[in-house]
Amino acid sequence: MSKPITLEIAGKDIRFEPNMTAYNGFINEMAMDNKVAPAHTYLRRIVVKDDIEALDELLQMPGAALQIATSINDQYAPKLEISVKN
Repeated sequence: MSKPITLEIAGKDIRFEPNMTAYNGFINEMAMDNKVAPAHTYLRRIVVKDDIEALDELLQMPGAALQIATSINDQYAPKLEISVKN
């Protein structure tokens, strides 16, 4: 298992342990009209169990799930530099 990703959110440290299965599930579940529920599910799957109560409080705030998931995924799955060569 890799080192947890710790985010400071609204003054609280919350740890997450993303993994390939949870990440791929999140990506596969998202659709143009369904982004919040998959983000919420993803975060609850990867949060360190001791931090779930703090996460649940934050998930009550509008837009929190997508913002948190984006921050985690920026660290877990960084952008690759890709170029096309002909």
